Amino acid sequence: MSVSSIKLKMEKIKLSSTLDVSRFALGFWRLKDWKMSSSELLHFVESVLDTGISTFDHADIYGDYSCEALFGEVLKQQSALRHKMQLITKCGIKLPSSKFPERRINYYDTSHAHIVKSVEQSLKNLHTDYLDLLLIHRPDPLMNPAETARAFEELHKSGKVLHFGVSNFLSADMEMLQAHLNLPLVTNQVEISPLQPEHFQNGNMAYFLQKGIHPMAWSPLAQGKLFHGNDESSKRMNKMLKEIACRHGTENLSAVALAWLLKHPTGIIPVLGTGKLYRIQEALEAFDISLSTEEWFEVYVAGRGCRMP
Repeated sequence: MSVSSIKLKMEKIKLSSTLDVSRFALGFWRLKDWKMSSSELLHFVESVLDTGISTFDHADIYGDYSCEALFGEVLKQQSALRHKMQLITKCGIKLPSSKFPERRINYYDTSHAHIVKSVEQSLKNLHTDYLDLLLIHRPDPLMNPAETARAFEELHKSGKVLHFGVSNFLSADMEMLQAHLNLPLVTNQVEISPLQPEHFQNGNMAYFLQKGIHPMAWSPLAQGKLFHGNDESSKRMNKMLKEIACRHGTENLSAVALAWLLKHPTGIIPVLGTGKLYRIQEALEAFDISLSTEEWFEVYVAGRGCRMP
């Protein structure tokens, strides 16, 4: 499939009346490990944009607090690319690091001061003056929702962050924070894959449908376990994906797994995590696969490890 034909097929998902994102996002969690030069990364980002993927997912902590700045070199070289993309980042986790030698453990901080400081640093790292979307990275058991909401509204009023959401939250966590906000939480980025059906069972999917929220799915291919995992659930899933792929005349298991996500009525947005363009092109072949309802349940049952009641 050519890049141009993929781009024609790339859907947009409307997270709010003023925020459209590409149906697939690209995550930069492992950007540091890709070991690209700034010119190689620029070429890669331009090539990704050519596929129709325009939504790029970051977090302050990725790569020991280095990945945002590495990506920022792209916009430093070609600032005109900024209006072609939607930038997402996350904050709220504090990690021990040589950059923060005073920290002893991993912990969370969703205070007004930390959120504002983190955003200011992310803007500097990314060489931009605004973020399209800011997510709280993990539910914080010590969160003061009124204080978190105050940071959101201050950042929105200043134009530094246009939209807000959360990551890894349950519906009750979202409701708690939303109750203190005048702005809508537009998405929840959670782990969803054929091997991770938790959110179909914990009430989150029902909540997303009720509220019209499109979730983002991190690790949609289960970090490769779908293809080479050695545990019984991975082997069972690999066998099922191969059977379904064969029926659809393909050997592309990643496309089948992603087609499974695309079929769900919440409008799941998979966050791909590769630095290889051919892997992205393989993933986007999911648009050519239309699973039947029975096939969707075959994958779901393989992930559950037991038949439907």
